[in-house]
Amino acid sequence: MNVGIHQPDYIPWLGLFYKMYLSDVFIHLDDVQYSNTAAHNFNVVKTAQGELRLKFPVEYHHGDLITDVRPKYELNWREKHLRTLEMNYSKAKYFKDTFPELKDVFMVDYPNVAELNIAINEYIAHRFGISPKFIKSSYFSLDTKREEKVIDLCVAVGGTRYISGNGARVYQDPAHFAERGVELTYLDYKPIEYPQVWKGFLPCMSVLDYIFNCGYDWDYVLRKVAELNEGDR
Repeated sequence: MNVGIHQPDYIPWLGLFYKMYLSDVFIHLDDVQYSNTAAHNFNVVKTAQGELRLKFPVEYHHGDLITDVRPKYELNWREKHLRTLEMNYSKAKYFKDTFPELKDVFMVDYPNVAELNIAINEYIAHRFGISPKFIKSSYFSLDTKREEKVIDLCVAVGGTRYISGNGARVYQDPAHFAERGVELTYLDYKPIEYPQVWKGFLPCMSVLDYIFNCGYDWDYVLRKVAELNEGDR
């Protein structure tokens, strides 16, 4: 059984949804420390001038977990983000079909950053037709850290294969996973090209960029990933 694990990021890139697609169980790693440099409260979209970062303000103290950090809704950042999206994507092919429901998901007052991001990401996953079993790591109340925690989570859900991001290669040891009956594999995803508004193509944008331009066409993503992988053989 394939297990994917990732911290809940704000409107993340398509690659994270590809990891969800490959997973039988996808664990939101919500009981880890919040970071201002991770994508917990920001991501990037495309504008006529190029890449633009959408970042929202939070209330937090050093050492807080993601579940302890509150989005500052009183600063009206959601309205600003939504206006920015409307200004830059209103002419995108699928904007009118997808924006109203996404807006409804955004405008809920979630209690913390983790719940906000999980709600948005699970909504998008379901619209793509991606349906692993979603679960939060906080459900297990584990005290372990980093690689050991990942392995413990895989074992806790009965996983036999862990799908890791490539960035973790520097500190993960396949032998440690194998000792617990888990095969360590790495996500084979390269940024795909698709039609975008504005001139040129910018890779690694927020998933919203794909949705507004292409709708929830997950088959297109799979075809493009297969073409890229075939070209590398």
